[in-house]
Amino acid sequence: MGIFSRIKTLISSNVNDMISKAEKPEKMLNQLLIDMNEQLIESKKAVALAIADEKKLERETHNQESLSQEWERKAMLAVQSGKDDLAKEALLRKKEYDNAGAEYRKQWEAQKASVEKLKESLRELQNKIEEAMRKKNLLVARAKRAEAQKKIQSTISSVSGNRTAFDAFDRMAQKVDQMEAEADAAQELDDFSSNASLDKRFAELETSDASADMMLLELKEKMKALPDKS
Repeated sequence: MGIFSRIKTLISSNVNDMISKAEKPEKMLNQLLIDMNEQLIESKKAVALAIADEKKLERETHNQESLSQEWERKAMLAVQSGKDDLAKEALLRKKEYDNAGAEYRKQWEAQKASVEKLKESLRELQNKIEEAMRKKNLLVARAKRAEAQKKIQSTISSVSGNRTAFDAFDRMAQKVDQMEAEADAAQELDDFSSNASLDKRFAELETSDASADMMLLELKEKMKALPDKS
């Protein structure tokens, strides 16, 4: 049938061009499914019309056969009434309906076979669309994952290629190391100065006490050497 040929043409025409230009696979796949479902609806309508034609042929076939039987009954009635001429006319009319009924039956059987093929094609088309919907979800997931990987790789490449930023981090790290070293040195100097001052004070104290002792001892020795005035 032409409807199924049009579906095939729709799905295959310009698909490669659509894929090559598709920036968003999900959008393109959704549009393809929309087109497929629209054609499926048209196909169902076409099959429904074919089924209606089949039913019409079936009814007309049965009608012709029924009329044939009716004229046969009338021929029998004429024979029973002794009216052979009338019986012959009834049989001729029966033959006309027999011929028409045979032709209708032939058309009906051909239409019925065609309808069965159309139904099978329609079921196959519907199954393919359902399969396409399942594949679409997988393809969209794969496309999103690939896009994310591409962005990550692009970011990594961009950062890796920007040596200025890395050099700036290295220089800043060196500067922080220098600042920490200077701070440690300043602290060490402060500690050294405090310790040195404390040692000096104790040393002065010790020196002062020793000098006083010596002077006192010298004074006592000097006093012993003086004449006794008593």
